Amino acid sequence: MRRRLVISYLLLMVLVLIALETPLAATLAGGETERVRADRLADATRFASLAGPTLRGGGPDPIESELRSYDELYAIGAAVVDRDRGTLVASPRWQPTATTTALDVALSGQQASAPQSVWPWTTDPVVVAVPVSDGGEVLGAVVIVTPAGPIRRAVAAWWLLLALAGLLAVLACVLTAFGLAGWVLRPVTELDAVTHEIAEGDRGARVQDRLGPPELRRLAASFNHMADVVSDVMDRQRAFVAHASHQLRNPLTALRLRVEELGPSLTDTDGRSEHRLALEETDRLALVLDALLTLARAEREENERVTVDAAAVAASRVAAWGPLARHRSVTLRLAPGDAPAYARTVPTAVDQALDALIDNAVKFSGAGGTVTVTVARRDHGVALEVRDSGPGMTGSQLGQATERFWRAPDAQNVDGAGLGLTIVAVLVDASDGRLTMRAGEPRGLIAGLWFPAPEADEDRRDADTEPAGDACRVP
Repeated sequence: MRRRLVISYLLLMVLVLIALETPLAATLAGGETERVRADRLADATRFASLAGPTLRGGGPDPIESELRSYDELYAIGAAVVDRDRGTLVASPRWQPTATTTALDVALSGQQASAPQSVWPWTTDPVVVAVPVSDGGEVLGAVVIVTPAGPIRRAVAAWWLLLALAGLLAVLACVLTAFGLAGWVLRPVTELDAVTHEIAEGDRGARVQDRLGPPELRRLAASFNHMADVVSDVMDRQRAFVAHASHQLRNPLTALRLRVEELGPSLTDTDGRSEHRLALEETDRLALVLDALLTLARAEREENERVTVDAAAVAASRVAAWGPLARHRSVTLRLAPGDAPAYARTVPTAVDQALDALIDNAVKFSGAGGTVTVTVARRDHGVALEVRDSGPGMTGSQLGQATERFWRAPDAQNVDGAGLGLTIVAVLVDASDGRLTMRAGEPRGLIAGLWFPAPEADEDRRDADTEPAGDACRVP
């Protein structure tokens, strides 16, 4: 944007310079030509006053010596021509070329000169002719032919001076335009940078509101106010979810105990069935509250990063989920892969993401199914995949899978709160990673995670700060 603004300033400056310097250059060329023409007319008039005796038949000695001296001193050819266009007296450098028109005018009784202006590319000489009269009768003319070279050089020097002045003006305009554009656009540039920082998770980034024009200062102040309001709203929302989940846990526990105590008093079959369903609903509600609390905590993890060995974490999670997989007759295994495989993530991101993906894979694979976890170093980072042999998802379902509380139509009666993949997406995004899901072949689902690697090898020593941890089930 700064380049476009400077180019617009520069284009305007160039147009102004062209509009001003073009007529000035023409005026300078015409002025230099007019100065030379005036000198030559004065010289020709003096020679005409001396050429009268020669044209009346007298001796040519006075005018001849004058023309010879003039030629030697100024290197300019001159001649005295009679009315029949015959050359009576001429200097050594006299050349009668391009003098016909001037002679016609001079022999008619008027002074003549050509051309009007000498340009740097002009080659024709400056011709001046003055009539010689006696009692009103034109006896002949004095013609002076001045080479155009010195005039061309003088005009070219003036034009070069104009070009240098214009170049200096353009350079000054460019420097001024860069300074002005920088002053005007600095708030916009900072606003763009801060917007990207906020989009990447740094909600504390703000714009300096004391830079640039007053209008942009007000814009920066308004942006900061908007960012403060949005940040406050998000903090309040997350705090409400966390507090509500936490505060509802105790009443829910008490409610479940009361419902559970009603069991012995129920004797008929329908009552016992309804009692069992009520207990299941309280358990389901407890899972929802736990998932909401986990999601609120995950969304607060924004700036802190730790280095973890993803291969060790994956082995720990497979071992932790092994008993549940065996209970459901599902084969859960960790495929051979790269170890160690260091990743830079927010705390517990790899643990919780694998917990959610393995939980879903074991849950939907069914008896006799297989769940395979792989870890590999790939694309300057660490890639983890959880592959199951369950029914998988359709294309439209894959696009909705990370929405909060979304459940597939054929999974409405399966345990869970519909927040597991949402939490995975939040943790992966906070870690600058990627979450991908695609259909397996011939069936099943492949959920992939990618986390960036540490920037330097010494970051690996931070791996000790992130233990593999115990199983943390996320519904």
